[in-house]
Amino acid sequence: MTTTQGPAQRMFAMDVASQALGIELLEAGEGTALLQMTVTSTMVNGHGIAHGGYIFLLADTAFACACNSHGPVTVAAGADIAFITPVRKGDVLLAEARELTRFGRSGLYDVTVRRGDEPVAHFRGRSRTLNSVERKSP
Repeated sequence: MTTTQGPAQRMFAMDVASQALGIELLEAGEGTALLQMTVTSTMVNGHGIAHGGYIFLLADTAFACACNSHGPVTVAAGADIAFITPVRKGDVLLAEARELTRFGRSGLYDVTVRRGDEPVAHFRGRSRTLNSVERKSP
């Protein structure tokens, strides 16, 4: 994990779900993030390949780190993923997120999930920065 404690690193430090899966934040900068996850036996489905939900979660976590790198609390407004090739137990995956654009309180981000140099999935996320009223808990 990176040692600089910017907004993305602080958010990730509180992300119990991602950390429980062994996801590591390797780098985060303005509108970018690089995360890593090793596929474990508990992540494999009945076909012997990684369950798509785990790959989505890795990509979504990279997206969250990238869109929260600017500071204000930012959440997903929507996302979709294309699975390119199967992933198996023991595969080490890297998810690289990059900001395409921000406009008003919205943003658009791409995340490529790779096994080595081979792309295994492509994720596109749409973000929304919350205002102070939306951030208040009930």
